Amino acid sequence: MMKKQETYDDYIKALTDISRAITSDLFIEDLLKLIVMVTAKVTGVEICSLWLVNEDENPPTITLKATQSISPDYIKDRALHLDEGVVGYVITHKKPLILKDVLESDLFKEKEMAKKLGLVSMAGIPLNTKDEKVIGVLNCFTSEPHDFPETEVNLLRAVANQSAIAIVNTELMVKTKVIQEELEARKRVEQAKEILMHTRQMTGNTAYEWIQKKSMNSRKSIREIAEAIILSNEIFNDNAP
Repeated sequence: MMKKQETYDDYIKALTDISRAITSDLFIEDLLKLIVMVTAKVTGVEICSLWLVNEDENPPTITLKATQSISPDYIKDRALHLDEGVVGYVITHKKPLILKDVLESDLFKEKEMAKKLGLVSMAGIPLNTKDEKVIGVLNCFTSEPHDFPETEVNLLRAVANQSAIAIVNTELMVKTKVIQEELEARKRVEQAKEILMHTRQMTGNTAYEWIQKKSMNSRKSIREIAEAIILSNEIFNDNAP
């Protein structure tokens, strides 16, 4: 781990980088990768990983979403229950978990992996949103015994909380964009239906079924077919005498 002043200065830079990501056009996968890469770099830890709660599952699970580690033993697909392992503990207790030696902790379940990768100490930090909801966990592992003093934990918490804001904002932007695209697609389909109803004397249902059939036969989206109908109609009207 780094010297105190170096660590502080680098954490400030890390927070700045993550803050900048809040207003960027990064995809969620790129954002998560940025968080773990920056955190690992400024702390000097062996492995930094980010787990997120997946509420789409029933019951909800915690899934490994990003790590700077390239070890197949660590990056394998893993999903845990909310009360499972060290990650589950951090989620349910909503507070950091510090382990001086993961091999001596009953909470840490993947001891064989830790032995193989030489992992010793760990800090698990909850990702808290503004409304105190925990959406994930930031895990940091060292290859040497490390105490993770309070100052260091507080800095990690600042990174984790800033990351939570960035993640929530990015997901919101993605959802908003998807909704806008869906609304625009519906608008285009309605325009195309009206054109077919007017030019081919179809009913609304028949027009929509015609668009669907063209979509399936051409392997293009319904929106693409609708836009083609609209464009053809505009060209025809522009060329009309």
